[in-house]
Amino acid sequence: MLTQQTLEQLQSLNLTEMARAWQQQQQDPTAAELSFDERFGQLVDAQHLGQHNKRLLRLLTEAKLRLPTACVEDIRPAPGRELDKGLIRQLSTGRFIADKRGILVVGATGTGKTYLACAFGQQACRLGFRVRYYRTCRLLDELQLARLDGSYARLLGRLARIEVLILDDFLMSPPTEAQRRDLLEVLEDRYGLRSTITTSQFPVESWHAQVGDPTLADALLDRLIHNAYRFMLKGPSGRKDEMKQASETT
Repeated sequence: MLTQQTLEQLQSLNLTEMARAWQQQQQDPTAAELSFDERFGQLVDAQHLGQHNKRLLRLLTEAKLRLPTACVEDIRPAPGRELDKGLIRQLSTGRFIADKRGILVVGATGTGKTYLACAFGQQACRLGFRVRYYRTCRLLDELQLARLDGSYARLLGRLARIEVLILDDFLMSPPTEAQRRDLLEVLEDRYGLRSTITTSQFPVESWHAQVGDPTLADALLDRLIHNAYRFMLKGPSGRKDEMKQASETT
C-alpha cells in the first residue's frame, strides 16, 4: 500500500523516471546490498537522464535538421577536403555559441557542407541550445508570407531567440530587394547576440556581387562574415562516390 502511494506521489510530481527506477530497485535483490545514499543516487541519476533525453528529443524535433543523424563524431575528413580537425574539436565544445560567433561553410556541391552544418547543429542540441535549420530560399518564402498575413514581426522575434540558426544554400540565386531587406532584418537581430551557421556554394569573396545592392550587401555581409569561423571545403563531390558504390553493389 505504501509502495503504491509513493509511486503515485512521484508520478504526480512528474518524477516518472525516478518512479520507474524505484520499481526496478524493488524487483532487484542486489539493490538491498546498496546503502540508502547509493540507491537514492541511482534514482536521481535516472530522473536526470530521463529529463535530459526528453529535452534533447524536443530540441532535435524543433531543429528540423535536414540531416538529423549527422554528428561531429562521424565527421571523417576525406583526403583533399581540407577539414581542420582541431577547429572541429573546438567548435564541438559549443564555445562559439557562448561567444556569439558564426560559422561559414563554403564549397562545391557534394563536399559535405550541409552535413557539417547539421553535425554542429545536432551537437548544439546535445549541449542544450535551441537550433533551427532552414534552406535560405525557404526562409525567405516564409518571411514573405509572414509579411502578407501580418505575422512578420512575430516570426522575426522567433528567429531572434534561436540560439543557433542554420542558413543552408545561402545566395543560391540573387535575392530581390525585399529578400535582401528580410535577410538584413534577421541578421541584424542576431549580430553579437546569437550564432548563425551559413553554407554556400559560392566563395565568400563573391557574396557581395551576388547580393546585388552594394549598400545592403555591405551591411548584410558585415553582420554575417565578421567574427565567424570558416571552412573552405575542397575536393570532388562525395555524391558521385556514393552513386558509384551503389552501382557497384547492384
